[in-house]
Amino acid sequence: MAFTDINSEDRLIQKTFAEHLQTVLGWESVYAWNDETFGPDGTLGRADTREVVLTRDLRAALARLNPQLPPAALAEAVQNMTRHDFSRTLLQHNQEFYQFIRDGVPVSYKDAQGQIRDTRARVIDFKNGRGADGKPNNRFLAVRELKMTGLRAPGYNRRADLVCFINGLPLVFIELKAVYKNIRAGFDGNLRDYMEEHTIPHAFHHNAFLIVSNGHRARYGSITSGWEHFAEWKRLEEDDRKGSVDAERLLNGMLAHEPLLDLVENFILFDASKPGATRKVIAKNHQVLGVNKAVASVRRQEALKRQFPPEQRLKHRVIALPTAELLPDQIGVF
Repeated sequence: MAFTDINSEDRLIQKTFAEHLQTVLGWESVYAWNDETFGPDGTLGRADTREVVLTRDLRAALARLNPQLPPAALAEAVQNMTRHDFSRTLLQHNQEFYQFIRDGVPVSYKDAQGQIRDTRARVIDFKNGRGADGKPNNRFLAVRELKMTGLRAPGYNRRADLVCFINGLPLVFIELKAVYKNIRAGFDGNLRDYMEEHTIPHAFHHNAFLIVSNGHRARYGSITSGWEHFAEWKRLEEDDRKGSVDAERLLNGMLAHEPLLDLVENFILFDASKPGATRKVIAKNHQVLGVNKAVASVRRQEALKRQFPPEQRLKHRVIALPTAELLPDQIGVF
């Protein structure tokens, strides 16, 4: 399938989003279309357009976050995070990789005594810390117009508007339209096509959530969400009474480093409780704010308990009242 041309209005929205991610939210930014070089030392380290995981970044993150693991275990972790099974669905891949992202990739290795050890290798530092050398443990990279080629049908090529990678993993897929277009067109005309079996479904194997926007309006959802379940991000704080549905508010609320890591680690689940297929659910704006506010309250209470042990806590207060007879001019005055 041939590429469709992208008009200047669409490209302007891409550029605006990428610049906001870079200048405001601290992402690195790369424009890939026609500029990307391939190979280990290429622009993104990809061997070719079939690769959707940036294995160079992934290997670097694994080595940084798991210094206790030998090279063979790190290589196994990369293999486990990039394997593709044609007998499995997009959702099955996504659910397994999400567990690896959150809880670590299972690997095994021989220790110094020759014993086989089973462990899990971290791929993301959810505390977003820095190493002893002062360098960040996570790399946040936004790539514009990334060419991707299908695995089942190599003749099918797609050009992703904006893909957000953490440590080489494509966690956020953003579809953008010109400001005068209805954003649902990005869902109906593009996202659903990309996830079809014969196009580039492997681009969503590691996906946390999807965003569709026209530069003004914006919504987000999961790989199983119908359009009616794509939601807006209206508030950055619980007490933000003005609210907003603009794209900038969504970017700031969902793609700033700490909020994004929080969403990925704590606010995604796979629901099989109802009849039918498993659904991937990502929390709504008010749910995230409410839960985090409750957690913060509990943490404050626990901090107070540590600060004031039971034996030091004030159980009651005694107020001494005057026992002498009040003078007439003092009656009623306190």
